[in-house]
Amino acid sequence: MASGGLQLLGFVMAFLGWIGIIISTAMPQWKMASYAGDNIVTAQALYEGLWMSCAMQSTGQIQCKVYDSLFKLESSLQATRALMVASILLGLVGVFVAVTGMKCMKCMEDDQVKKMRMAVFGGVIFIISGLAALVATSWYGNRVARAFYDPFTPVNTRFEFGSALFIGWAAASLAILGGSFLCCSCPRRETSYPPTRGYPKNASSTGKDYV
Repeated sequence: MASGGLQLLGFVMAFLGWIGIIISTAMPQWKMASYAGDNIVTAQALYEGLWMSCAMQSTGQIQCKVYDSLFKLESSLQATRALMVASILLGLVGVFVAVTGMKCMKCMEDDQVKKMRMAVFGGVIFIISGLAALVATSWYGNRVARAFYDPFTPVNTRFEFGSALFIGWAAASLAILGGSFLCCSCPRRETSYPPTRGYPKNASSTGKDYV
């Protein structure tokens, strides 16, 4: 029962982490900057993500523009995109594999060993998915921090961490932790000893022994 609860907890955490990775990938707030001109009316917030850039005016109006061409993007941004998409696809595979190995599911009930291996394999896939997202978000955050502290970067174009990065870090951590719980949820095999051989009982002597 304890291993089943740990398995369920690991799957829920990994699944929530996978959903968070999808949300982080789709959000445009990977980095953000605020700019105010001479008049407060001209103040605006700038956001840049993996797929588009957005500008929000002080009036609340938001304008977004999708990046025109894939080949015009920086190679680091393309690599970040690829890692996040790979993380999402791996998480999708991990969901199906882990569900097959869950104890509460009816699949593969006749072979519990294979069922436990499927759960562990699903956990490993979730861990790889979380690591891919963690590498992508950390790499992107490192680039944002380096550009911010670069003295040659104009003050009006210095970006800071956006909310999508924090969501991505939290989601990647959930996926890794949930996958680890799935890998540890299988009970250890107990050492089996051969059954002891029974010896026939000596017939109890009712009479006295004679020489």
